[in-house]
Amino acid sequence: MNPATAGGGNAVAITGLGLVTPAGIGVERSWERVHAGLPAADTDPVLAGHPVRISCRVPGFDAEELLGGRAARRFDPFVQFAVVAAREAVADAGLDPLDWDGARVGVVLGCADGGPGTVETQHDVLRGGGPDRVSALLLPMQLPNMLAGQLSIEFGATGPSLVVATACASGSTALGAAADLLRLGRCDVVLTGGSEAMVTPLVMAGFARMGAMSRRNDDPKGASRPFDAGRDGFVAGEGAGLLVLERERDARARGARIRSLILGHGQSADAHHVTAPDPRGRGLEQAIRAALTDAAVGPDEVDHVNAHGTSTQANDLVEAQVLRRVLGPRPVVTSTKGVTGHLFGAAGAVEAVFTALTLEQGLIPPTANLANPDPRIDLDLASVATPSGPRVALSTSAGFGGQNAALVLAKA
Repeated sequence: MNPATAGGGNAVAITGLGLVTPAGIGVERSWERVHAGLPAADTDPVLAGHPVRISCRVPGFDAEELLGGRAARRFDPFVQFAVVAAREAVADAGLDPLDWDGARVGVVLGCADGGPGTVETQHDVLRGGGPDRVSALLLPMQLPNMLAGQLSIEFGATGPSLVVATACASGSTALGAAADLLRLGRCDVVLTGGSEAMVTPLVMAGFARMGAMSRRNDDPKGASRPFDAGRDGFVAGEGAGLLVLERERDARARGARIRSLILGHGQSADAHHVTAPDPRGRGLEQAIRAALTDAAVGPDEVDHVNAHGTSTQANDLVEAQVLRRVLGPRPVVTSTKGVTGHLFGAAGAVEAVFTALTLEQGLIPPTANLANPDPRIDLDLASVATPSGPRVALSTSAGFGGQNAALVLAKA
């Protein structure tokens, strides 16, 4: 790969990273647990009495301490997580919102569901006390677009401000849209990523009814096991991943530390089923090939894949077959969901951060709980942390509705 020509000369620099995940608050804590392969799943008291009683919660998240009492009261957790992660990302980028031209700063975020916890709470208020008891903050707290709206307010970003919803591909889709805003010259800086707080009684009951989640209630730590023969569903998680993007030439001109590069992206739709993946993975393959073309990178140049790898029977097998068909046996493949669980609309953004760190540090994190790889899967799966020094990596995402997204990243 020639860095000067990769991405068609339109490479986008990642200059800031921020994380709030079940692996920890902050990039350092999250990365430490992910590359150690320590699963975050545990019994969830909120889900007592449910058929699935485990989840991956953000540990020790105190909104009042991290954001102040007003924000703790007025922001749903999906916004709280994003604000904390975004502050870390902007500081990491070495940017001061007081100094930038807000009209040239965009905010593009992914979210699948907004604030269902707020909706559930206020629905109980409605049923118990009537409409006059419902909070006037219901809509500002739960609407998905408020994710971008609140961050625009927080950072004085008056450029394009939007939230994309492609289910569990939302975070990756947002990064692609953000990269295009920079390539088209519409923005000079974009704050992008995804955030989600869907681990609520009603939402989890719905997923459980679908049979999508692991029922290893007696073994929470072993429940999320991507690509393992014993996998029986995903473990729900929450959190946010935020990235600061700039044009590579601009970042280098200001002497910024470039964490890694986004060379290309691709999106597609299966047009097959509302929840099940296309059995041949044609939509996912289309998105991956589009991302490689956009990046001007050949399949044989990809060293590593941070896979969608949800720990469901259908997704993992179909995705593995697509990766083998497109990339061959060469890349080392991992799924960090073995540690974090599935963060839904935030998953692709969080995994893009992990992919950037993998490239920066030359260490591929393991797939936690990969004790007995599915014999039908013919990939080089990382079961332990692997210091292989990858230079080009692929991150894949897929969501309900058959919506797929893929990102190609490279070492800076």
